[in-house]
Amino acid sequence: MKKLWFLTALSVVAVAGIFAGGRKQEQQTLTISGFAIAEDAVWEYIIAPFEKQYNCKVVFESGNNAERLTKVSNNPNTEVDIIYLAQSAAQDGFKSGLFEKVDYAKIPNAAFINQAARFLIDQGQGPAYTWNRLGIIYNPDAVNAPITSFADLWREDLQGKITIPDITTTFGPAMVIIAAKQSGADYAADQGEAAFQALSALKPNLVKTYTRSSDLKNLFVGGEIVAAVAAEFAYNTLNGIDVKTEFVNPSEGPYLNFNTLNIIKNSKEKELAYAYLNYILSEEVQRIAAEHGIDAPINTQVRLTPNMPAAFTTAETAKNANSVDFAAVNPLLPAWVDRWNRTLNQ
Repeated sequence: MKKLWFLTALSVVAVAGIFAGGRKQEQQTLTISGFAIAEDAVWEYIIAPFEKQYNCKVVFESGNNAERLTKVSNNPNTEVDIIYLAQSAAQDGFKSGLFEKVDYAKIPNAAFINQAARFLIDQGQGPAYTWNRLGIIYNPDAVNAPITSFADLWREDLQGKITIPDITTTFGPAMVIIAAKQSGADYAADQGEAAFQALSALKPNLVKTYTRSSDLKNLFVGGEIVAAVAAEFAYNTLNGIDVKTEFVNPSEGPYLNFNTLNIIKNSKEKELAYAYLNYILSEEVQRIAAEHGIDAPINTQVRLTPNMPAAFTTAETAKNANSVDFAAVNPLLPAWVDRWNRTLNQ
């Protein structure tokens, strides 16, 4: 599957006025901060049709979750109306009061969001517009036995042969929770102590921790790794390489991440922002995004077709999935980042 579309710091400029009824009117503009993955496809199939339908102008620029959230948080006069964020960063923004408490009566298409993501609606947070899952990618021709669980990562025959996501990435916190479960501990009760002991035991098996899923292609092709803990969208970036790879839903269940849309509390274009959220969640746009490998659909009305990436997260592949409680995890993250760097990155 291709990388999921996460729009990046989308910034909109003022547009030329139009004349209606003899009175000059300015065209509405919408400022969006988000991810810039699959940007050309996003423009062609998502943004341009929205601009045409609502007679508005959208322009955007890129940046990662932390950079964009910090930029918006530190600027009380920000022009950003909508922000795309992974679940962890969205939880921080919501807790700090940066976002509008969403009025879901204005987003009728939210009624079709998969049940797994509806806890965000119940909390008044912005909706998930796509989802992805963390599992294992491995080369079955290069291991002594199939890899079927996260516990297999600690096998002695995998010494110096695997990589895991860094703590600062979307799925980094999930890796700490995986390690906690491997040790049989409750990460909330011991604040991750047993997890980091398990990660220390895993270190001999690690080639490195990675911060960009695009690094995985070179690691597999170069023979540096035979397995990686990675999201399913990273798996599709491996299409066309000579190395055989498989994506595995571990026996313990994969870990879900929901990418979200939130309206900034001080937005000057809230009605247009609500229209955009409803547009993104529509069956048509969700289907188009899926067909072009931009995002896995979270609208339950979308029917997957052979043209869509095979590794997309679906209701079927997410049946036994785990969710990360970022309300509990985020307060622990500063200490976890420090411990991670001392344990794995030195």
